Amino acid sequence: MILRETLLLVAIGIAVGLPLIWLAGHYVESQLFGVMSRDALAVSSAVLILGVVATAAAMGPAFRASRVNPIDALRSQ
Repeated sequence: MILRETLLLVAIGIAVGLPLIWLAGHYVESQLFGVMSRDALAVSSAVLILGVVATAAAMGPAFRASRVNPIDALRSQ
């Protein structure tokens, strides 16, 4: 459940961010040396790195949550 929620937030962020990248392409091109405004390699690398880092960040809490007994978690509330 924790991984699903994390990946859903990442997917929403990517879905919102990709059109913004295409709209702000000229600004990106002027700020980064050697990167074209619609460089598919740079965009796909950023998306891949974001996905890997978000998944790695969610693994710790997901692992801890999987080790908790559901009955104990419900009783503590």
